Amino acid sequence: MPFPATFGRRGRLSSGTGWLNYALGFVLLLLFSFAPVPPGAAKKKLKTRNVIIVVIDGPRYSETWDSTSMIPNMATRLKPRGVFLPNFYNNAFTYTNSGHVAITTGINQPIDNYGEELPQQPSIFQYWRKATGKPATAAWLITSKDKLHILGNTLNPEWKDQFMPSMDCGVSGPGSGYRSDSLTLVAVKHILTEYKPNLVLINFMEPDGYAHAGNWAYYLRGISRDDLYVMQLYDFLRKTKAYRNNTTLLITSDHGRHLNGISTGFVDHGDNCEGCRHISLLGLGPDFRVGQTVTEQHTLVDIPATVAYLLGFPMAQGEGKVMQSMFKRQAL
Repeated sequence: MPFPATFGRRGRLSSGTGWLNYALGFVLLLLFSFAPVPPGAAKKKLKTRNVIIVVIDGPRYSETWDSTSMIPNMATRLKPRGVFLPNFYNNAFTYTNSGHVAITTGINQPIDNYGEELPQQPSIFQYWRKATGKPATAAWLITSKDKLHILGNTLNPEWKDQFMPSMDCGVSGPGSGYRSDSLTLVAVKHILTEYKPNLVLINFMEPDGYAHAGNWAYYLRGISRDDLYVMQLYDFLRKTKAYRNNTTLLITSDHGRHLNGISTGFVDHGDNCEGCRHISLLGLGPDFRVGQTVTEQHTLVDIPATVAYLLGFPMAQGEGKVMQSMFKRQAL
């Protein structure tokens, strides 16, 4: 703007055309004050600087939020500190890869479930890295399932092999097999300590893995253990300077499982039954409401739109919308 140049070193207005420049500058200031707010400007109101998404793979709602004995930490310690969405769904393809692709691209896409196909469109990691210029170590995929390496790239030729996040998937990458969630948590803490990334997706797989094996007891144990790991992650974030008071934690699932009496019951998933579609979302962070339950329905594709809003980067693609009801009034 022109008018600051008309002030002398002691702050006095110059003579002559200085007054004209000052007046013009004041008029422009008024005009810009009423101009439309550009995309991403709301980020200035937000305290979030980091977003971490935790996906607990494949528990049914009936063994989690309908009967909270398996998730005492999330239900009694974390829920009162955040905002909970009980009417949260995967309303499309209820398989692991498709569910995770919805979370990372905002698009419901049928995709090979064995890690042999990349998503059609780029992910939040690629959009965020391009917008910020941050290095690959600022965004991470840390997953118990090796096949989820696909989330880091896309088939879209304009984005393929560009702006990809760093990855720590499975035992040692694609084709290496699944690892236990306890080891994934160790990897998470190491990576957060070493690299201090701003955008992270974590996959815990044990409920899904043991359910597919038909082991009911270990399926429940997987849910209980992941509840504990989420609590440990939350405590770690609170105690770590880089993440304390500036990090949003989103905890959800990629899909549920068949209800009892449908197909093979808890062992499998993949259709549009209520058990497969009904999941949940718990959000904790400096810009979210506290101790609130939001009853309006949302779905997985709303997550990337909300992440883009939280971190202030443009993401034109996607079928979802920002979940405004999660936010404190001053954050909108």
